[in-house]
Amino acid sequence: MSHNNSFAAKKVHFLNRWHAMRAGRMKARAVGFVSSPEPRTIGSFARGRQLLAGNFLFAGHLLEQKGADLWDLPIPNADFELELNGFEWLDDLAAVGDVAAREAAQRWLWGWIERYGRGRGPGWTPDLTGRRLIRWINHALFMLRGSDGPDSDAFYRSLHQQTHFLARRWQGAAHGLPRFEALAGLIYAALSLEGMQAVALPAVKALARECRTQIDDQGGLPSRNPEDLLEVFTLLTWSAMALSDAGYTPPADHLEAIDRIAPTLRTLRHADGGLARFHGGGRGTEGWLDHALAQARVKRRQPDGLSMGFARLSAGRTTVILDASRPPRGRASFNAHASTLAFEVTSGRRQLIVNCGSGRTFGPDWRRAGRATPSHSTLSLDGYSSARLGPPDPATGQEELIEGPTHVPIEIGHASDGLRFQGGHDGFVPTHGLTHARTLEVTFDGRGIAGEDMLFAMQESDKRRFDLALDATRLAGIAFDIRFHLHPEVDATVDLGGAAVSMALKSGEIWVFRHDGGQKLRLAPSVYLETGRLKPRAANQIVLSGRAMSYATRIRWSLSKAQETAIGVRDLSQDMLDLTK
Repeated sequence: MSHNNSFAAKKVHFLNRWHAMRAGRMKARAVGFVSSPEPRTIGSFARGRQLLAGNFLFAGHLLEQKGADLWDLPIPNADFELELNGFEWLDDLAAVGDVAAREAAQRWLWGWIERYGRGRGPGWTPDLTGRRLIRWINHALFMLRGSDGPDSDAFYRSLHQQTHFLARRWQGAAHGLPRFEALAGLIYAALSLEGMQAVALPAVKALARECRTQIDDQGGLPSRNPEDLLEVFTLLTWSAMALSDAGYTPPADHLEAIDRIAPTLRTLRHADGGLARFHGGGRGTEGWLDHALAQARVKRRQPDGLSMGFARLSAGRTTVILDASRPPRGRASFNAHASTLAFEVTSGRRQLIVNCGSGRTFGPDWRRAGRATPSHSTLSLDGYSSARLGPPDPATGQEELIEGPTHVPIEIGHASDGLRFQGGHDGFVPTHGLTHARTLEVTFDGRGIAGEDMLFAMQESDKRRFDLALDATRLAGIAFDIRFHLHPEVDATVDLGGAAVSMALKSGEIWVFRHDGGQKLRLAPSVYLETGRLKPRAANQIVLSGRAMSYATRIRWSLSKAQETAIGVRDLSQDMLDLTK
């Protein structure tokens, strides 16, 4: 199987190069736009200013090269180069929008055409080409202002060539976000350029097919990555608008997918407007989620039960989001985490309990560490994760998640004074014979969360396996840790001689963590892994440690707002962008 994967990857690479070279040699006509494109992408003003100052931050690497040409930068790794070739940085320059920003955008865009426009370089993959075309078209008016005829002709000719490349190679993009990017870019470009509409129609059908096969009944993707889902949702919304603007009705499968995804994204939205960080996804660019939901105009509420395998408990100012399903499998699990039953908590505009996040931009060691169960706010057993990483794929070097939980029963309902989640998973049964069960209750006013974690051996075969694991410890017990990773801006101190931890948020709220006294409580260092920063941010974690000595172990704990914390806190302070924090 691995040999087949390797051969398939080489074939895709060869076909991309072949069709890129053919497209680059095409005698394409420099046709214009059917109508003035409406820019839909949102950039960051702060990042745009940093680019103009010569601070090039891509894929976790910062190069400080004032006055440098983008295409002459020393390339620290492949991800850095791919981000350059995707042209998302155009959004940031357009957000600045002044003469200096436009001149930089023009210089770097025509520099790319000169250097790579004939089908060379790493940017000729279907997903990157789709991403790049969307940016070029979105910001065409910004970039073409003041440019002369030959430059303008080169721009349109390159758009034409890249659109033809995409028309022949979109099938080479992997299922999931890469294929959605390729098809949405193709539709966007073919509908925008004069005389290219015929190229759009096969792509419209293909996109509808992807919507039908890749977006499940819960409005989720096989990767279960919330940030990927937001990107797919945005691409589907943009391409539906482009079709409508061009006088076409988007296919039913396309519109139904938008309709299914919107309520799921609302489930995955914390009270502060950010996404829950699971399975390799970040929180999304600030304001992006709410903007995308507003553009889609889907008003349907969240369905009861799970959305893409996640559960949400929301009351008062408090949001709890849990990973309540089996982890992704196969190729869809290349970025997945061993996070079953992990949860995040946000209070108002402030994050309280988090997962460490994806360490992908900080190198392979951080990426691997971020995927392990101890990097999540849940229970890990004896140093084991609830799922393991398989051997690296020979074609991509990425590892699938294997041997994860197969049975994750859950129930969501009401407690006497609030909402209740109950769930369990069997990820530790093969190694220790133990099932992990977790109950969370959130009071109706959102001021209290009561938690209970249980470990128990259920079947006779599980009990025999537990006995063997216990014997291996010389009857000292199987060590477990329940972790509660805190956001870096939470100020935590141990109180009451080790019986509690108090946590102060920047809003002025105080939360207190307590437990039933049967375990050892400590405050330990943690990290917050965030894309777009130079290094992991230092943080703290609350760790409850104990030992399972019998077939059933129960641990109770609670999170509650201190009595003096007001019901409504005015929290208006803005967080400034600090990349080194």
